[in-house]
Amino acid sequence: MGRKHLKYDSYSDPSGEESAPAAGVACWLCSRPTGKTIVWHHPVPKSRGGRDTVPMHPICQQTLMANFTNSELQRHGHDVDALLANPNVRKFVDWVAKKDPDFTATTAKKQR
Repeated sequence: MGRKHLKYDSYSDPSGEESAPAAGVACWLCSRPTGKTIVWHHPVPKSRGGRDTVPMHPICQQTLMANFTNSELQRHGHDVDALLANPNVRKFVDWVAKKDPDFTATTAKKQR
């Protein structure tokens, strides 16, 4: 599982000056801009040798974990289109597209 951190940490600038926030990073799964909380997700699970991380919304990562096993995630790798071919994931992405970047909700239990 990736690490969570605040994108705009108030303690990061020791001078106390506020700078304009950088352009939002897009979520790997839903392509919406990320909000305050970013989860750095391993498309190929670490237990399966994955090293690369991608930015995601926490709710998007929870949806992937509920719909795929580590073996399935390893097979799909970095192919988002293959993940979106799953009807549950496609339905979720279509639903969440109209939500705020910091939107959170409980996700369905594992569909395995």
